[in-house]
Amino acid sequence: MSSPAVSIENISFGYKGQGKMCFSGLSLQVQEGDRFGLFGPNGAGKTTLINCMTGLLSIQQGKIFLFGNEVRKHDKTANHFFGFVPQDFSFYQELTPTENLEFFGAWYGLHKKEISKRTTELLEVLGLAEVANKQVQKFSGGMKRRVNLAIGVINNPRILFLDEPTVGVDVQTRHAIIGYLKKLNEQGTTLIYTSHQLHEAEDLCNRIALIEVGKIIAHDTLESLIKEHDEIDLEDLFLKLTGKEYRD
Repeated sequence: MSSPAVSIENISFGYKGQGKMCFSGLSLQVQEGDRFGLFGPNGAGKTTLINCMTGLLSIQQGKIFLFGNEVRKHDKTANHFFGFVPQDFSFYQELTPTENLEFFGAWYGLHKKEISKRTTELLEVLGLAEVANKQVQKFSGGMKRRVNLAIGVINNPRILFLDEPTVGVDVQTRHAIIGYLKKLNEQGTTLIYTSHQLHEAEDLCNRIALIEVGKIIAHDTLESLIKEHDEIDLEDLFLKLTGKEYRD
């Protein structure tokens, strides 16, 4: 059996000034090599949990490990294992794709030769080679999503966190991004992915967890959960377990 890529042990977290905890005693494991989907309604805690796993937020109780290395605020050891593609664009709009990749590659501590090699590879595979030296602020939404993705994988991460990586893009771009993520996974990168695009998620993910009000309410292979709850697909399963009422 493969070793855990992520191990979350009895964590608790709450934002300052809010009386209610986002998580209390939450535990979860993601195995190395998984294409793992984390789903839930708005406000369920998906993005907060990802930010805890990446160390952007500091948990108040419990422990989180990436490949056996504890995620801590002042210990950056675990940072070398992961890449992160946030929902919001995380690059400098006034810079070019090449300049952005050079900057973030240096931030990860990569050598100049490795940065140059990875930049050339990523711009080519993500269809950005022809605009490599144009300002990103002039790009379409889909092109910006691909720049965001390139930055997230510049360091060849063993695990890649993806928060709504295809939001606002057209069908062609979505298909290309999902295809690229599958190739990364085939090469050994563990994926942890969240999205409201459930049909896309069904195509990408082999295991899922549903989160509701800070609690894991289902966790298994998609096939097993659909069979267990006698549903047709992920969307029907999602609605059955989380309800159909409006969410903020």
